[in-house]
Amino acid sequence: MTTTVDTDTTIEVLTIEEAAAILRISRNAAYAAARKWRATGGKVGIPCIEIGRTVRVPRADLDKLLGRTNGSDAA
Repeated sequence: MTTTVDTDTTIEVLTIEEAAAILRISRNAAYAAARKWRATGGKVGIPCIEIGRTVRVPRADLDKLLGRTNGSDAA
């Protein structure tokens, strides 16, 4: 199964699957990194928020993690 990710920077939060596709990691690895972020108080892993039973990744935090500004590559 292929996941298509819309890279529109107006999206404020991403699903774990969308964040995993951007990071080019598996869904399971993304969930593990999100759990690690929560367990370490935000020191390690993928920044995330929980809304009920769902986990979302704030787009701005993911961009910071990747070293992006204004949704563009820093390279």
